[in-house]
Amino acid sequence: MGAAAPTVVLKSVCRACHGGCGTLMHVQDGRLVKVRGDPESPLNRGRLCPIGTVARDLVYHPDRLKHPMRRLGARGSGRWQRVSWDEALDEISARLLEIRAQYGPEAIALGTGTGRHHIRWVSRFGNALGTPNWCEPGFAQCFHPRVNTCLLTFGDFPVCDFTGDTPPKCILYWGHNPLDSGPDGETRFNVRDALDANPRLIVVDPRETELARRAEVWLRVRPGADDALALAMLNVLIGERLYDAQFVARWTHGFEALAAHVGRYTPEWAEPITWVSAPKIRAAARLFAQTKPAMLEWGCAIEHTPKCIQTVRALSLLPALTGNIDVPGGWVFGMKGLGRFPSLIENLGPEVSAKRLGAERFRLLGGEGADLPAAHIPTLLQAMREGKPYPVKAFLVFGNNTLTTYANSRLVHESLLKLDFMVCADLFMTPTAELADIVLPAAAWPELDQIVGLPTIAANVVLAQQKTVQIGECKSDEEIFVALARRMKLGLCEEPVKEVLDRQLADGGVGLTFDELKRKGFVKLPFRYRKYEERGFRTPTGRIELYSTRFEQLGYAPLPYYEEPPESPFSAPEVAREFPLVLTTGGRIPFFFNSEHRQLANLRKAYREPRAEIHPDTAARHGIADGGWMWIETRRGRIRQRAKFSQGIDARVVNAEHGWWFPEEPAPEYGVWKSNANVLTDNGPPYDPAMGTYQLRALLCRVSAV
Repeated sequence: MGAAAPTVVLKSVCRACHGGCGTLMHVQDGRLVKVRGDPESPLNRGRLCPIGTVARDLVYHPDRLKHPMRRLGARGSGRWQRVSWDEALDEISARLLEIRAQYGPEAIALGTGTGRHHIRWVSRFGNALGTPNWCEPGFAQCFHPRVNTCLLTFGDFPVCDFTGDTPPKCILYWGHNPLDSGPDGETRFNVRDALDANPRLIVVDPRETELARRAEVWLRVRPGADDALALAMLNVLIGERLYDAQFVARWTHGFEALAAHVGRYTPEWAEPITWVSAPKIRAAARLFAQTKPAMLEWGCAIEHTPKCIQTVRALSLLPALTGNIDVPGGWVFGMKGLGRFPSLIENLGPEVSAKRLGAERFRLLGGEGADLPAAHIPTLLQAMREGKPYPVKAFLVFGNNTLTTYANSRLVHESLLKLDFMVCADLFMTPTAELADIVLPAAAWPELDQIVGLPTIAANVVLAQQKTVQIGECKSDEEIFVALARRMKLGLCEEPVKEVLDRQLADGGVGLTFDELKRKGFVKLPFRYRKYEERGFRTPTGRIELYSTRFEQLGYAPLPYYEEPPESPFSAPEVAREFPLVLTTGGRIPFFFNSEHRQLANLRKAYREPRAEIHPDTAARHGIADGGWMWIETRRGRIRQRAKFSQGIDARVVNAEHGWWFPEEPAPEYGVWKSNANVLTDNGPPYDPAMGTYQLRALLCRVSAV
């Protein structure tokens, strides 16, 4: 017998979520035999979360899509025929060119999931094709409200200084539980490392998470009342002169206007709205102001109601007033190790961009206030269903299980059924893929070449994600876009993927080609603080705009204000009589990433079924047993999840998990209607006037035993 092939160890980065943990990929004879954390990576230092440890299970799962398929029969029939890549690409190209010729490029829309390796390539291909209509469910609901708001307020996007040498003395966690998620380079591990230095903790969360139990001050806010709480904390900072007077005088614009504006938002005013006592609000504000350096760790919970932009604005001013901006251990602006991605948006002229669905109404989402303009999903779905304001006939979905991750899943399903043509690229067959005409087998993260700069936008660490194995006929989403662009003779988006990666690296601060970066694995850039002292802030006034001149120019309120969610006990008392409980959704599960990974046996062993947190007293009133199935119902529909009793949740609140479907159940639905929280959520108006955000949390519900 011959000797065993040698094992090759390649450096890469896990993209099973968008955390960015460095990995060592052990490959023997073309097969991935082991995945370990890279002990040299500054983002995880050798550790991997449960999702990262099962990378081999993902790559070699028997249910992986491994070749293109064409649907047979009616949409959703569950009948498929294997086809070649040439046949699939020919058919997609022909159908898209036909639709573009008949209805215009705007009749073709693209959708993607939350930001991993391919997200920017989706809009890039759309721009090459000439359509302004691409979307991602989080753009109005997760992260980009913070990005766009901060770019207009600070001129840059601040991130927490987790990879610096100075640990924070105080951390304010607001609507974020990074111990179970760790997004965008703020991994579960560097967050835990920061906790090892014993900072003083303030946690704003309706649920008693691990962080809430460790906190010195836990503010158990009513879901949807974050803006009122933030405004009351601003009131305390200013009213008690706890702000950094020197920093505010030199580096902020509009302090006097803000001070006069928040004078009415006292902790006593906020107490009945937020369900947090006035003394606790004051204690949190004082602790944050008097303990330096301090950082704000915020999450997408603040972006799930139709007043998210002003909520983000209010929160962002807390570090600004206390002078925790671009200082060691505080909120910092990044070193931009990657050049700007070549999005090809210049291919869309003003007339085409003006056709972006929702752009004229929601300027921070799709217009001149957006860093990366995207279409408004409810408006896009209406165009699919009703042809208003014009018809959308084709939808290309990459890395997204639309039926589980878009609000109001029943209406989403109705909209997708109206399409003339639909394509879905994914790792597995999903309820969404079952509605497509063509399904393409996408490569998983160990099967493709990419680069990532983390934290996102800051890009203080640049990592190479490199292809280690080839599974079946799977292709990366990026390669699919290039192949389609060439077949359609678009003249753009046709260069090899590696050429684009090399260009980004050349335009950034790394000074390496992709092949060179692969060998190193990552580069951590030298960091400089207080960069604003050299050039000011990239805003019209050159300062942090407490009073935002850009918001004012765009026609939006220049100062943050309070607004009750449209469906709440206060704004909709008639609905509350029938649906008396407040529903929050979206809490992260450490074994899954949104709707992904439920096929993986080792992860499902740890977390087999959906769980809804409910107070024991509330459960007792409705005959619900701990661990028993319970119905959760809103005006949109009802689902069932297992009751998980918690003394730490308010008796008026229920927390439902999102992203649930059941790959083990029969096709084509895979149990998508049983426990999917987006059956309950709302995508109707009113929307955030700047971002088009709809209501995913703070909805009204009722419960009963199954």
